[in-house]
Amino acid sequence: MTPQDPAFFSLAPARVRKDLLMRGLCWAAMAAAVVPLLSLLYMVVSRGLHRFDLDFFLHLPRPVGIPGGGMANSIVGTLELVALASLMGAPVGILAGIYLSEFGASRFAYGVRFLADVLSGVPSIVTGIFAYEVVVQPMHGFSGLAGAFALGLMMIPVITRITEEVVRLVPLSLREAALALGVPRWRTIVTVVVRTAAGGIATGLLLAATRVASETAPLLFTAFNSQFWTAGPGQPTATLTVNIFTYAISPYQEWQDLAWTGALVLLLIVLAVSLVSRFTVAKNRHIQL
Repeated sequence: MTPQDPAFFSLAPARVRKDLLMRGLCWAAMAAAVVPLLSLLYMVVSRGLHRFDLDFFLHLPRPVGIPGGGMANSIVGTLELVALASLMGAPVGILAGIYLSEFGASRFAYGVRFLADVLSGVPSIVTGIFAYEVVVQPMHGFSGLAGAFALGLMMIPVITRITEEVVRLVPLSLREAALALGVPRWRTIVTVVVRTAAGGIATGLLLAATRVASETAPLLFTAFNSQFWTAGPGQPTATLTVNIFTYAISPYQEWQDLAWTGALVLLLIVLAVSLVSRFTVAKNRHIQL
């Protein structure tokens, strides 16, 4: 008798029926998660391919009514802001994560860990308002530095927690072996622990960069936007997310098409970074995230 037979459920033991029921619920939950994702991907790809050409990557935005144009300055601006944010947030997050992993038994460490968890849950728009008060107003204008500062703040708690967990996975025997040879603890951490966990730390940095690359709200208060090439990080900077938001809510079909293409490019950037992070993990299988 098989589960397809009508009399199977009436004769099967209760545990078999429960097992089949739970399997069905798991499949239903998987479908509920996968179907919306595939629908989203299909819509972004199908509508974004209309303007996916060299003009989009090589030209600046053009006024309404003039065909062509692209988001070249937005793509470069997004990469610049993410790079600057990584330079600001990565050292703080990595050092904090190492401290929590190696000296995490103190009360101060518990406080740092709690603050990192709280910061990771702060809405991005709140971070943008904070950066506006701290950077934009003293500088008397919007700038890429302010946007990078806001994104860097968002990266710190993510990098901190990932670095802490990755460094904890380094076998204790490696630390003990280095200490037994007379190596100072600080040098053991730098040359043995951090070097062993370098692949996992790099993966955490990539994941944090992917997260902030898709943020819009904090950039509205900091980097703002620009229709031209940016002269430097001290000037308003165009980004993909802000341009997608601006074009998507416009009443012009041409701008809406550019917004879909921008969403597709942003999706491809996130996909590329995710593939790089997976490749990094595959090369460092001794550190499992």
